[in-house]
Amino acid sequence: MSLDDHAEELASSLGVDKTEVKSDLENLVEYSVPVEEAKDSLRRKYGDGSSDSGGPTTKDIADVSTGDSSVTVTGTVLTVGKRSIRYQGSDHVIFEGEIADESGKISYTAWDDFGLEAGQTITAGNAGVREWEGDPELNLGESTTIQLADEDLAVDYPVGGDATLAELEPGDRGINVEVTVLEVETKTIDGRDGETDILSGILADETTRLPFTDWEPHEAITEGASLRLEDVFVREFRGAPSVNVSEFTEVQELDRTVEPTEEAPALAVRDAIDSGGLFDVEIVGNVIAVRDGSGLIERCPECGRVVQNGQCRTHGAVDGVDDLRVKAILDDGTGTVTAILDDGLTEEIYGGGIEDAKEHAREEMDQEAVADAIREEIVGREFRVRGSLSVDEYGANLNARTFDETEDDPAARASDLLAEVRQ
Repeated sequence: MSLDDHAEELASSLGVDKTEVKSDLENLVEYSVPVEEAKDSLRRKYGDGSSDSGGPTTKDIADVSTGDSSVTVTGTVLTVGKRSIRYQGSDHVIFEGEIADESGKISYTAWDDFGLEAGQTITAGNAGVREWEGDPELNLGESTTIQLADEDLAVDYPVGGDATLAELEPGDRGINVEVTVLEVETKTIDGRDGETDILSGILADETTRLPFTDWEPHEAITEGASLRLEDVFVREFRGAPSVNVSEFTEVQELDRTVEPTEEAPALAVRDAIDSGGLFDVEIVGNVIAVRDGSGLIERCPECGRVVQNGQCRTHGAVDGVDDLRVKAILDDGTGTVTAILDDGLTEEIYGGGIEDAKEHAREEMDQEAVADAIREEIVGREFRVRGSLSVDEYGANLNARTFDETEDDPAARASDLLAEVRQ
């Protein structure tokens, strides 16, 4: 059954306008709500004759839940972002951001241009509610009414969207940042309209560094430029926030230089893992083991995955390309993380390149000899590691950019610890 048929059936059973029902149904399906679940939500919204459908309930924002079908809320618009999405073969422009009152804040998506502006205090009547990544979100559509409130609210949240990179979280929308472009490159991807060019790289400010993608390349985004980016949205990339620049982002050259931080936040392993992922972080810990799959390895020439016994999980039997890497388990007493070192860092530890490693393996008649040599060099020693941390169901991995042994003397540290215990 097509979406149009679902809407006609639902509108007939509820005795409401089909166009309005279809619009609401499309909005829910657009956000991956299953059709039957979306229909149940609309039955609750419009009333199916089995219960009182006296209209949306007026609520404080903190009390809005995913169990609500529609609500009326009064709040201050914190941010307004604008973005284009593709739905059923057509491009649609949506508006999104956050609204807050004295009790809390909530994100919203507006499918029509209600003329929202940051700082306005509005009453949104008959706003739909949907679940987005486990939290409720307001869905402002054709059946929603927007009115300016008579009085402003005293909300405990910043208005306007200005933020530092360190403050950004996945899901933020309508955000403004002032940054320096550290790295930028042009990539060709298979986009929604075929092959298209995008920009990607690294941004920095005084607080941290983050990756970015510019989906509609702006000429002003060049290496070394200090820029103000107005109306960006934030997604998660490998467990960390990533800044996304769209066709609606306003890019302005600044008359000042944004000085990029040279430091990465130094965190204990537990705190780093609890963050859920960080693009730039520094961890100090002891290498307690070197995992299997370290040393001299082979990668698939097509996808770069590690080849096992001549087999790639994606491309089957392949002629692997030799490479070097280390997967070192770091422990700082609060937790463990796997530091992954690329070929360059591995060569520094091993003291030789791929050809040296291959010769070593031939002499020993054992490819594992290279990993064993690396183990002898680093296990039991303390290192300061800087890189990008990702956390998933398989654990925490730190893709290292630097891997430096500390000047710490383990024997002296153990002696000091014993002295403290004896006091």
